[in-house]
Amino acid sequence: MATLKIKKNDTVKVIAGKDKDKEGKVIAVDSKNNKVTVEGVNVVKKHEKPSVANQNGGIVEKEAPIDASNVMYVHKGKATRVGFKVEDGKKVRIAKSTGDVID
Repeated sequence: MATLKIKKNDTVKVIAGKDKDKEGKVIAVDSKNNKVTVEGVNVVKKHEKPSVANQNGGIVEKEAPIDASNVMYVHKGKATRVGFKVEDGKKVRIAKSTGDVID
């Protein structure tokens, strides 16, 4: 299976779907299903029963995962593709638009 190019805490831009052009920080990554959860994107309403954590229950809004192919990494304010390169024996991510090392 290919390595996912988006990681937790990356800033990404949505390029497809109902939330197109929104930007946010990645909260969670599910590499097995190729999904990412982005802050403030794909917000859905869930009906929750009362529990210890949520005394009243009711309707709660939370972010749902979206496909990783529908987001692009944001580097210096612009959406860019991500590539990989081996530097000093380590595999690092690079921004395709500038060639800069991301991490």
